[in-house]
Amino acid sequence: MCGRFTIITDPVIMMERFILDEIAFHLEPRYNVAPSQMIPAIIADKGKRRIGQLKWGLVSSWAQDEKIGYKMINARAETLQEKPAFRNLFARKRCLILADSFYEWRQTEKGKQPMRIMMKNEEPFAFAGLFDTWTGPDGQKVHTCTIVTTKPNEVVKDIHDRMPVILRQEDEAIWLDRDNFDADLLQSLLVSYDADQMRAYPVSAMVGGPKNDSPECIKEITEPA
Repeated sequence: MCGRFTIITDPVIMMERFILDEIAFHLEPRYNVAPSQMIPAIIADKGKRRIGQLKWGLVSSWAQDEKIGYKMINARAETLQEKPAFRNLFARKRCLILADSFYEWRQTEKGKQPMRIMMKNEEPFAFAGLFDTWTGPDGQKVHTCTIVTTKPNEVVKDIHDRMPVILRQEDEAIWLDRDNFDADLLQSLLVSYDADQMRAYPVSAMVGGPKNDSPECIKEITEPA
């Protein structure tokens, strides 16, 4: 699964990397993004990329209760076309969720050790995401999303049995294109990222608390023996 990540890259770099004309909100450094928070995401809108904020935890348009979002922070790549909650979104409502690292917890003799997983070159990347809009009883619209996960690569497999789908840069436009639905092609993108480009290191247990959001969260520590 993916339950925590970071986005601390300079906004100017993010605009260049993801081909954005503007970011119409303050993109501040986030060292410990957690479910139910608002997160930056890109969608395709009339042939252009538009960045906005979505609530992390998918609430389908037909859901009875917004609280279902707490159980829908991830979607398994292998069953996207089978699950009613994801099947239609896979066809028409795909997005890029921006990040530059994510956390997973490795089981050790002393307990669970949080690990920060990132690119060796420290560059930002995009998770494959799905989004939807839910209208509450009061008529208020809530825009939500989920992160697609897949089998782990060599870096992640000793830490966790799942990892978020990180799209290759050249595949991001394909994932965003809502007018060209090729299920087989899209499904082929949902694989584990090249392990040779990634690294992982231990960080403080403080990342377990969603209120902890500071540079200390990403500081490398000496891993317990």
